[in-house]
Amino acid sequence: MRISDNELRRIRSGPADDDDEGLMLVRVFFTAADAAAVIARAREVLGRVVERMDSWPAEEEWPEILPSWFVERSAPEAKPSAPALVFDPADRAAAWLERWQATTPKEEEEAAADKAPWRLSDWLSYFDPDEVDDRSWWWWHAGTDAPGTGWIDVATTGLPFGTGTLYWLIEASGGTDPGY
Repeated sequence: MRISDNELRRIRSGPADDDDEGLMLVRVFFTAADAAAVIARAREVLGRVVERMDSWPAEEEWPEILPSWFVERSAPEAKPSAPALVFDPADRAAAWLERWQATTPKEEEEAAADKAPWRLSDWLSYFDPDEVDDRSWWWWHAGTDAPGTGWIDVATTGLPFGTGTLYWLIEASGGTDPGY
């Protein structure tokens, strides 16, 4: 069984008794006043995304597909600025280098980005089957242990794995301090 098989079923109701054993499962913990509500909201969002994996919507359709609370908690989309016309080849090369460096995140920017809300388009790009060959995690199971504490089990292909999309899903759903 591929990890992605039956993900929608697991989002909605958890793993079945016949789901494969031996997968690498990672438990991500978080805190929240109502951890069960965080899990329900995360399931709602991810369920709507996974439902559309076979027929991926256009970027402009997602705000209507996803819950409004998730869209509202996401960072505003960047508005592209029109590039200035540059005719001198040396100036053109310098302008290209400046644009390239502006799109290459520095370590500090990457760390800050992990703490800030994600743009909806950036978050969705990690699930887009046309852009991503292999996601780094898939929903497996979720629950609560004690008041104020919840967890989400994800299947992954190895450690470390890309946690940013999962952590943002948890935070946008009302959880705090996600980590494994």
